[in-house]
Amino acid sequence: MASECTERESLSALVVEGGAMRGIFAAGVLDAFIEANFCPYDFAIGVSAGSTNLIGYLAGDHGRSRQILLDHARRSDFIDWRRYLKGGHFCDISWLWHASYKDVPLNIQHYIESAVPLYAVTTSINSGEAHYVQVTEENMHEVFPASCAIPMAYREFPIVDGEPMTDGGLADSIPVIRAYELGARDITVVLSRPLGYRKPVGAAPKFIKQFFHDHARLFEAVLERGERYNRALDFIHSPPADCRVSAIAPPEGFPVKRFTQEIELLKEGYDCGRSLGWHFLRGGVSTTSLAPTAE
Repeated sequence: MASECTERESLSALVVEGGAMRGIFAAGVLDAFIEANFCPYDFAIGVSAGSTNLIGYLAGDHGRSRQILLDHARRSDFIDWRRYLKGGHFCDISWLWHASYKDVPLNIQHYIESAVPLYAVTTSINSGEAHYVQVTEENMHEVFPASCAIPMAYREFPIVDGEPMTDGGLADSIPVIRAYELGARDITVVLSRPLGYRKPVGAAPKFIKQFFHDHARLFEAVLERGERYNRALDFIHSPPADCRVSAIAPPEGFPVKRFTQEIELLKEGYDCGRSLGWHFLRGGVSTTSLAPTAE
């Protein structure tokens, strides 16, 4: 896809950030897009929960992500502190993906026929670098758990293409620059935090360093995450002159956090995303960041 993209001009891309349960906002935005039959994109890139939200969108499955986040993601099979304290997973992302895939239909044939490729971001354990893996029917059961595998919260490193991987958000939380490198000049970004948010930059706590003691390159990615995240935000706010970036973000005071379980808060987060998704579709300027006019 990369070589194809660089040969074409004026591609359009959809980028969706992760954020665990904060992904309920993107679920609402993308359901609004489905309701409007709106899918003008040449390709999409998703990170962690952003990737699983996107496969539901590209499969045309309205309400699928909402159902999973309100049901499966609130079960103790997924999040369980007691299991974690006994040496298991805090967030069993493999269970979440496979159980929800079994219980909630995914029209993968619609995704294939739409010919809009989805790239899920993973982070290599060995190099600490981002991998942008094109999702197929054959690899999706490995790729999605890997993209969502929050280090420490999920104690395994899923294998993708023979290489151990973890949460794509460590290496590239908002892959808007990657979308530009692939040829996109009209980019829509769905964020999981308000537009004014900036990720703190600084040293990692000691307990985190101890967790990564066998993975030096991955720990470097952890240390550099804040700077990379903020560079992506800078790109969104001030993109190159040949690029238009539209950002849809939750408002200040958005009630959903990374591990929120309260169903009413999650419903509120979904409704907020759906409302702002429709606002964007109607040309709402408050959610849109445009490139400066070329001199």
